[in-house]
Amino acid sequence: MKLETEPFKKQVVLEPQALQHPAVAETASPKVGNFRWRICALLFFATTINYIDRQVLGILAPQLQADMGWTEVEYGYIVTAFQFAYALGFLLMGHIMDRFGTKKGFSFAIVLWSLAAMLHAVARSVFGFGLARFGLGVGEAGNFPAAIKTVSEWFPKKERSFAIGIFNSGANIGAILAPLSVPFIALYWGWQWAFIITGALGFVWLAFWLMTYKKPQEHPRLSPQELAYIQSDVQEHEEKIPWARLLPYRQTWAFALAKFMTDPVWWFYLYWLPKYLNTTHGLTLDKIGLPLVAIYIFSDLGSIAGGWLSSFLIRKGWSINLARKFTMLVCALAVIPIFFASITSSLWVAVALISLATAAHQGWSANLFTLVSDLFPRQAVGSVVGIGGMAGAVGGMVISTAVGYILSLTGSYVSVFIIASMAYLLALVLIQLLAPKLEPVQARA
Repeated sequence: MKLETEPFKKQVVLEPQALQHPAVAETASPKVGNFRWRICALLFFATTINYIDRQVLGILAPQLQADMGWTEVEYGYIVTAFQFAYALGFLLMGHIMDRFGTKKGFSFAIVLWSLAAMLHAVARSVFGFGLARFGLGVGEAGNFPAAIKTVSEWFPKKERSFAIGIFNSGANIGAILAPLSVPFIALYWGWQWAFIITGALGFVWLAFWLMTYKKPQEHPRLSPQELAYIQSDVQEHEEKIPWARLLPYRQTWAFALAKFMTDPVWWFYLYWLPKYLNTTHGLTLDKIGLPLVAIYIFSDLGSIAGGWLSSFLIRKGWSINLARKFTMLVCALAVIPIFFASITSSLWVAVALISLATAAHQGWSANLFTLVSDLFPRQAVGSVVGIGGMAGAVGGMVISTAVGYILSLTGSYVSVFIIASMAYLLALVLIQLLAPKLEPVQARA
């Protein structure tokens, strides 16, 4: 078996106008069915829980830092422990999803991260919190390889960016629910219960996942018409592809480098925004919820809008290459004004600028993840997402440590926001250089 790159022009069969499968002609008909969107809903809730669990520490950071005497650098180390584990976990979990399938792989991942989230409650030192964050990072790394692989199995290519945009919006819902619930729990029952209660949510989701999920061709509740629609793209070979064999391809590096450059910006939002709002605008734990909710509501809209836009353009006849990259360019340009958030004295001007940037990031992310299913066969999707996720986590690890030192030395967020404003345009340039036509990699015997 070898991997070959086919000219992108052969992918015209994926365009709506060229799809001739009889099930595709029924896309507007209710006979096709919509069970696949129930699977998407499960992915949405898993991603929501994933982001609730990782957000708890960031929200409680000002209180924990005051209570336990952490320095900025020590807090940076705790965050870096998560990022380091997340990087390793992506490689491990990507392989697990491709090797054992998403039902077993996703179940293993969510059990691991839920237990680790709850174990934060017994930590009492920088090392203890770092150890809990490490376990959380390994487990949470399984979410996106599993979810992207599931979408590639349950959706035709023309629907994938929208489906990914929907489940990816769960990240923002989690980031909204966390500041609404965590301060309340911490203030009334103690910070330990914030970790215990949120960590337990994963086991609730697991019960629904085990009861509901099967592969499309094995699911008794999926109609023949919907199965034919899901499988209406050109059929792919099913040989397993070791992740190491994917490394020589430019398409792999286009995704990985884009993740390396832009994921750290999102990690900065998750772990440092509460501290930024506290130190720059004086917001305490009981007042920080509303600004964070506003920011992540807009992020949620951005995720769905970004996924919808490229799917809409494809339905209108745009090529996959042009639709994805145009949407990513719009998102990259929308991030640039975030620089001004570092110099404004107005809380709500800063919130508006950050909201625009986080919305753009999520729209970008929905399309970046979709590139993997555009470029690679299903049996390689988990591994490629794992490679890219590892690259993004390494970038996050670097930025987490760097921000700690920058703030310790300068006390200013200016340089951090400058980096955030330019990262997406530079990443898009790299994607264009490495994958100018989004030529898909095909597996052949």
